[in-house]
Amino acid sequence: MDRLIEKIKATDCPVVAGLDPKIDYVPEHIRQESYKQYGKNITGVAEAIYAFNKGLIDALCEVVPAVKVQAAYYEMYGLPGVEVLYRTLAYAKEKDLYVILDGKRNDIGATAQAYSTGWLGTADLDGEAGAQSGADSLTVNPYLGSDGIVPFINDCKKYDKSIFVLVKTSNPSSGELQDLQTDGTPIYVKTAELVKAWGADNIGKHGYSSVGAVVGATYPVQAQQLRTLLPHTYFLVPGYGAQGATAADVAKSFNADGLGAIVNSSRAVMCAYQKSGKSAGGYAQAAKDEAYHMGKAILAAVKGGR
Repeated sequence: MDRLIEKIKATDCPVVAGLDPKIDYVPEHIRQESYKQYGKNITGVAEAIYAFNKGLIDALCEVVPAVKVQAAYYEMYGLPGVEVLYRTLAYAKEKDLYVILDGKRNDIGATAQAYSTGWLGTADLDGEAGAQSGADSLTVNPYLGSDGIVPFINDCKKYDKSIFVLVKTSNPSSGELQDLQTDGTPIYVKTAELVKAWGADNIGKHGYSSVGAVVGATYPVQAQQLRTLLPHTYFLVPGYGAQGATAADVAKSFNADGLGAIVNSSRAVMCAYQKSGKSAGGYAQAAKDEAYHMGKAILAAVKGGR
């Protein structure tokens, strides 16, 4: 997590830009160029998305510390989409961005280890080391308990990576499970207590653990509660912008040091050109402007709330 914090400090921008593309987000001229070269098929769609991503990354790397790549938006385009996922991770790393793979992976112990090896570690190729995915961090689901999380924690230590554990998510129905009470305590608080324990012996030089938490900005009261409970846990904060959360809402997830959270925005950044008045050819600049102004708004809210 130290590497993420240092990039946040260097850019003065606590924003992670989500690269969660659908083909209808991609400007028409990029789509047509790809279809001309590859055909209007699954490969053409995947290559159009990659060209779109490259333009976004080229612009965003100047203002944001990190990107979050949501695996589902690539997996739905089959093998060409998965290939573009890996190429996107690699290109973001070339541009010195911190890369969070949003895969929400988990399973029982041995299978959890396989997921962890695939995204955070290095596979054993019959005695030879395989290539790493390029991700610095991975979102994980804690539903199966500690034996499904420990493999990821071990690989964080071994490979200098991080994870973000789902604690209180931003979606409307999250409370169906996460707000249920056990012994008078909500499940999301119980989960937070586990996150605190999982990360207790892996605190970096900036005072934060490599075991982070996903805490939705759409629930600011719970976010503030969790911030108090988890002073050494970095929060990945979804819900800003398209899901309705404001800068004042996300400010609840920050610590008094101005750190402790990085706020995700996907559609509002990727599709900024559609509402900015800029032409489709200016989509990358529109995304850069949106991320920059989002960062300034959040920092102002954080400072104003101290």
